[in-house]
Amino acid sequence: MTYAFFMAIGAVAVLALLWLKARYFGFAAQKAGDYAGDAHAIDLRRDLDGPLICEGVIYGPTGRVSSRFVGDFDVHWEGNRGVMKEHFRYESGSEQHREWQLLLGNDGSIRATAPDLVGEGRGAQSGGSVHLRYRIRLPEDAGGHVLDTIDWMYLAPNGTIVNRSQFRKYGIKVAELVATMRKAEAA
Repeated sequence: MTYAFFMAIGAVAVLALLWLKARYFGFAAQKAGDYAGDAHAIDLRRDLDGPLICEGVIYGPTGRVSSRFVGDFDVHWEGNRGVMKEHFRYESGSEQHREWQLLLGNDGSIRATAPDLVGEGRGAQSGGSVHLRYRIRLPEDAGGHVLDTIDWMYLAPNGTIVNRSQFRKYGIKVAELVATMRKAEAA
């Protein structure tokens, strides 16, 4: 047997281990049922309603902060149908607007659409968490790429929602977002 053969076997083994780690032990491996028994159950109609403040950072592919932002959200529900209007202000001075259409199923399932989504987002709320997967098209000034997105939101005991999202292109993580969402103070 040659040295190249053993190198190839080693490379395949390493790739298989990395795939197994990502598939079964990484961020993307979480399931809504993992949080079904949480003491504080989230209900988007209650916890993601009215005026909200969002503050967060975006990490680039190297793990360094590439952007910081503050957002004003306005969310309203009529039964299981919700509209979430987002207005982001980035440290660069740029602004972004998005309007989500949300539909909650009686089983906790979530369907979501927005103008910059490719197709429909799908997920679920369970226990103290919300999970959503979707494909998002970046603005043209950011390259216009379509990224596969995994969103997880977790309800903190004080009612703040902590959001962690990963964005992937061809299965490779290219960005990550960490943000909080909390009720806006009454003026």
